[in-house]
Amino acid sequence: MKLKCPVCGREYEEPVQRCECGEPVEFELLKGEPYIGKSVWERFWDFWPVEPELELSLGEGDTPLIRSKLGKELDVKLYLKNETVNPTWSFKDRGTFLAMSYALKAGYKAVGTVSTGNMAASVAAYASRFGLDAKILVSESASDEKLKAVSVYGGDVIRVKGDYGRLYFESLKLGERLGVYFINSDNPFRIEGYKGITFEIAEELSPDYVLVPTSSGGLFRGIAKGFIELKESGLIDDLPTLVAVQAEGCSPICRAFKEGRERIERFEKPKTIAKAIANPYPPSGNAVLKLLREFGWLCVSVNDEEIATAQRKLAGEGFFVQPASATGVAALEKLTESGVISEGSKVVSILTGSGLKTLFQVEGDEIRECPLEGLESCIRSGS
Repeated sequence: MKLKCPVCGREYEEPVQRCECGEPVEFELLKGEPYIGKSVWERFWDFWPVEPELELSLGEGDTPLIRSKLGKELDVKLYLKNETVNPTWSFKDRGTFLAMSYALKAGYKAVGTVSTGNMAASVAAYASRFGLDAKILVSESASDEKLKAVSVYGGDVIRVKGDYGRLYFESLKLGERLGVYFINSDNPFRIEGYKGITFEIAEELSPDYVLVPTSSGGLFRGIAKGFIELKESGLIDDLPTLVAVQAEGCSPICRAFKEGRERIERFEKPKTIAKAIANPYPPSGNAVLKLLREFGWLCVSVNDEEIATAQRKLAGEGFFVQPASATGVAALEKLTESGVISEGSKVVSILTGSGLKTLFQVEGDEIRECPLEGLESCIRSGS
């Protein structure tokens, strides 16, 4: 199956991760029909470029699409795609599983990734499940507390001193030399795995808008590719409007989009509470820009106050998500207030990761203390 650069169009027969022009590659569009099956991997068997190792699945995918009460105050029909219920609490598990399936079939003994968060935990967990060695490369600033959720799976966690921005590209070079398959943010199999989010949404709903928290650009590309393949296969009639959402404190894609540029530039001195999407130089940034221009889609940035407010509102109806996950709802408020998204629109916001991963950022309500003898009074006074 051919790989193709979504920016320059060059095609490759051999398995590569990036084009000679420097951009990521992806598999050519797949067409097929959904099957009757238990999991998303079985139902959409024709749409995967590699046969998933179903017996090694941890149950990723098939996450709930839940109607949100927040839609009422915004006069839209809002649905939340809850990716926090994946095995390691984020959407990353979908792409990790498919990429790991390829690595096993290709004969790799070791896999790796460059991450300090969701992806690190996901690759470490699935490497353990698949019986492969894991090389997890993290920045020197990564806290011991944060890395506990990664090292518990038994992977080799390595703090790398130096320019973390260069580490993505260095890892691919070293991986080729050392026989380690690096499953980084926009690995082509990872992009394919994210299509499952699209397929599951389309089984239940024909949305007008889909809000996607965007960092490296891999998730956005995967969701976009999923909708495009469904349309090419005749399974849906129209594409929704996709909205790439970034934090104002680190928004290289939105900045380039608003300024009419065709290529992103490094975002200097990023600062935001939405650290999971704070990539100052996203490796799929130019590919995302091309999609936004080609389909007339949108890019919206939101500030930390708006993100924190959206996070609290989501918690108010039972969803505890990390700040990056709340950016979609924060963007929705801006888009409805400005009239870009009209009353009654069907909107899906992707909740990408659990708030349990960012407990250090959480400011909870006051916790009261009360003696057992005075418990009735305490309960009454708190009602």
